[in-house]
Amino acid sequence: MRALDGIVDTRPLRSHPAFRRLWVGTTASSFSGQIAVVAVLYQVWELTHSSVWVGAIGVATAVPTIVFGLAGGALADAVDRRTLVMLSSAGAVTAAVLLAVQAAAGVQSLALVLFLVAAQTSCGALGSSARRTFVARLLPRDQVPAGIALNHVSFQAAMLVGPAVAGLVLARAGLTWAYVLDAAAITVSLYGVARLPSMRPDGAARFSLASTWDGWRFLVRRPALRGALATDLAATVLAMPIALFPVINQERFGGNPETLGLFLSAIAVGGITASLTSSLLVRVGRPGMVSLVAAAVWGLALAGFGLSDTLPATFACLVVAGAADTISVISRGTLVQLATPDAYLGRVSSVEGVVGVGGPGIGNARAGAVAALTSASTAAVTGGLACVLVVVALAVTHPALRRWSPRETSAAPPG
Repeated sequence: MRALDGIVDTRPLRSHPAFRRLWVGTTASSFSGQIAVVAVLYQVWELTHSSVWVGAIGVATAVPTIVFGLAGGALADAVDRRTLVMLSSAGAVTAAVLLAVQAAAGVQSLALVLFLVAAQTSCGALGSSARRTFVARLLPRDQVPAGIALNHVSFQAAMLVGPAVAGLVLARAGLTWAYVLDAAAITVSLYGVARLPSMRPDGAARFSLASTWDGWRFLVRRPALRGALATDLAATVLAMPIALFPVINQERFGGNPETLGLFLSAIAVGGITASLTSSLLVRVGRPGMVSLVAAAVWGLALAGFGLSDTLPATFACLVVAGAADTISVISRGTLVQLATPDAYLGRVSSVEGVVGVGGPGIGNARAGAVAALTSASTAAVTGGLACVLVVVALAVTHPALRRWSPRETSAAPPG
């Protein structure tokens, strides 16, 4: 494994058994998420054949992500983070099992599917902030960027394999087994958390609306943090393409479920390719500037996706988008983890989680609505170009984001 360090910094996996177990569990959790995405996209499309209702999946994930993500961030700075993740993961397993049951029973209820998706998302959002804090607690400061990069490598690997596996399972075994696989993978993810030590936050804050507001004040007063999260919000809300996949797959490629899975896998191919540069990426002195450039490339690639009319060109644009997304996530994650003191890390991570999951949900709803009013191609092109314009504006108005360096310490909040 040491020989890989020139490509991906594997020191956290070699030197820290607790992180290694957590990484295995995080990989399983990422895999389960990709299975669920494809299964739900497929089921809602089969039930409705409407891009508007496919976009509504974004609302079913965005609203609980915002509500429970912010609550989970405040809880993560007030209670044992390990316990919070264990309990929330158990709830997510239950929701996945119920999705499998409704599919096996042939209920054919869109409302039930969206309710269970919202319930599973709520559980995941409640524990996501606490889970994000583990890397900074388990690793020395100089290895935190490498840990974030390794987590994103596993996410991209899951995104590469998961949708393709989901497409095969849907085509050959059916929807029920796709949801069963989702539940099994979430169960495996508990392995990485179960053996962690107690993870109470430093200087635990009392869980209250006031503590949540204090976290927001801290974030807003830090231009580098504020700009980093605003950049991700622009990329996801304005240019998220996943709600367009079923209709574009239907219009261009005959609606084959295996091709639908490969759309997501194409993004992962780009992500894996970019991850192979993570050993260099984690040493970049200006991660904020890197995240800005990567977000602009993401927007341009998705505009190209909207204009493509062949399978190779479509996949090529998604590969470039996936590479840009990986570079942006690793750079932003490094900045957030190292610029935030532990006492605020749960609440700041909750905002990052809300942006990272809620933003795509809102973005998919936007894409579905625009596609219904115009076309899927128009939704992709206008969204991608709007993303580029907003990112340029953020680069101009947030010089602290462009200049932030890991050498800066996470200062205490102002009084």
